[in-house]
Amino acid sequence: MASTKDWFETVAEAQRRAKKRLPKGVYLALVAGSEAGVTMDDNLAAFAELKVRPHVADLPQTRDLSTTVMGQEISFPVIISPTGVQAVHPDGELAVARAAAGAGTAMGLSAFASKPVEQVAKTIDKLLFQTYWLGSREEILARAERARAAGAKGLIVTLDWVFDSRRDWGSPFIPDKLDLKAMARYAPQVAIKPRYLATWLRSGSLPDLGVPNLGPREATPPTFFGAYGQWMGTPPPTWADLAWLREQWDGPFMIKGITRPDDARRAVDVGASAISVSNHGGNNVDTTPASIRCLPGVVDAVGDQIEVVLDGGIRRGSDVVKALALGARAVMVGRAYLWGMAAGGERGVMNVLEILRQGVSETLLGLGHSSVHELSPEDLLVPAGFALDRKL
Repeated sequence: MASTKDWFETVAEAQRRAKKRLPKGVYLALVAGSEAGVTMDDNLAAFAELKVRPHVADLPQTRDLSTTVMGQEISFPVIISPTGVQAVHPDGELAVARAAAGAGTAMGLSAFASKPVEQVAKTIDKLLFQTYWLGSREEILARAERARAAGAKGLIVTLDWVFDSRRDWGSPFIPDKLDLKAMARYAPQVAIKPRYLATWLRSGSLPDLGVPNLGPREATPPTFFGAYGQWMGTPPPTWADLAWLREQWDGPFMIKGITRPDDARRAVDVGASAISVSNHGGNNVDTTPASIRCLPGVVDAVGDQIEVVLDGGIRRGSDVVKALALGARAVMVGRAYLWGMAAGGERGVMNVLEILRQGVSETLLGLGHSSVHELSPEDLLVPAGFALDRKL
């Protein structure tokens, strides 16, 4: 279906519309990518190196795309990756939650989200709460327990972050709070984006840079950079710390940010029920390989002891299929749905999810499979040297 005013046919078109609609600083914050952006670019390029091997006859008339991740039954193997303050649209995480619920999939909600977990949990049942190792053990546990009380079904602990904020193309200005000084600095950008400004004016609010899930429920939310500063001052977790948190949380438990087989095995040892093979969308240590290059070695290391999902570079349904063929249970998407929300709010997020769903179904049809669970490496041509050393 060709793009129309109210529908875009690819994630690339969603990105173009987001760039056109958003103030430059807001858009650049979504694009991100640390230092030279080598990892960010490789996340995309690596999928293009993998080729699918379609059949032409005896193809299945219907395809089953459903699967389970972290105890949640989802209609197709794509879930919402947790992303921080979503100031691209007034509805923020609530728009994402409604779209995910409508699509029959699960949503990861960031501890750095702009909406309280209690509000989001009322919108979507399949909710997974994400946290960083930020603050004391007691604070981290209190955050997780608050999410559980609100209705979160699983906990995601994200570990792939070393606070590298340097970017060769220049980092966008992100204020600690939207005071007069910050508004004056952003005014020239916003003035030439009237649709963005009108959306916020109609909502009767301004972008909120507070992070309500990082403090007690009834307290004044800390600012983004206030919480970020505390995070920078928190000693990195040990495997013993992660084992302790896993013991406290008796539901589905994911460790996100793994790229090495040895770390994947340690995740199994501490009792994690799932891992996400991820490089934080290219926002961690630059020149880290693409997530999809790391996936086969991780899958080989853990077998069926733990669920493996992939996060990074997903832009098409065929990308999802390639990840599943190499052993992932499902994928997580981040930038893609943020661009969709910037382009069209809740409808735009739903649009992105439908693009991916259709792409999965179409690629599955070409490969001659009636279920996503039938996919295997034999469905792909994998170039020599594509995957990382599996012995690490």
